[in-house]
Amino acid sequence: MSHSPATASATPSPSEQPPSPHAPVEWQVSPGPVDYPAAVDAMSARTAAIARGHAGELVWLLEHPPLYTAGTSARPVDLLDAGRFPVYATGRGGQFTYHGPGQRVVYVMLDVKRRGGDVRRFVHDLEAWVIAALSQIGIHAVVHPDRVGVWVERRGGGVTASGEPLEDKIAAIGIRVSRGVSSHGVAINIAPNLDHFSSIVPCGITGHGVTSLERLGALDQAAAADRMRAFDHHLRAAFERTFGPTRNAV
Repeated sequence: MSHSPATASATPSPSEQPPSPHAPVEWQVSPGPVDYPAAVDAMSARTAAIARGHAGELVWLLEHPPLYTAGTSARPVDLLDAGRFPVYATGRGGQFTYHGPGQRVVYVMLDVKRRGGDVRRFVHDLEAWVIAALSQIGIHAVVHPDRVGVWVERRGGGVTASGEPLEDKIAAIGIRVSRGVSSHGVAINIAPNLDHFSSIVPCGITGHGVTSLERLGALDQAAAADRMRAFDHHLRAAFERTFGPTRNAV
């Protein structure tokens, strides 16, 4: 399945004027699938401009065609079927993850240094943001110090071999901070094909699984694009409560 590269109108670009110290974060949504290399190139250009003070902060919401990404801690043994979809090495933290249609990918380009410089706190705030957005649609989600990502209790219950309650990942988190500016971000499973996760060990974690808002019964029967837009509204509202005001990107 081929996908054309993202067009210039679908990718973020530096603002013409330097941002004010308290400028709202730009909020941009790309309407169609964006190829991963094009997204990474655009993100790199934008974060470099933010670091130089030539562009404002940006949150970029998009979908990718089916692919796997390998974080800086990825282990080859966790890639179970290397030929299924393209695999991209990436500079973010973490291990293998999947991106594809029906998953809301959110690239978060924020000036972490200006916001205090505490990377651990920044990751905590990202987790809190996703959890708050999910809570707006009745989903109780949690994080664990020994398991990256955002988790929900599995429908139907059950326990792992070690006696832990079974949980499924609803959102992955992986960031990179360079020159004080963040890139990459979060990926939330709205209604992706969950079988596509079966060719990797997601984030190197065994014993638990992955889920989606669709599997949890948290979505109505509207068209997929409408369901994505509906959740985007919750994401934006929760973001503003956590990180501050936003404005539509030009």
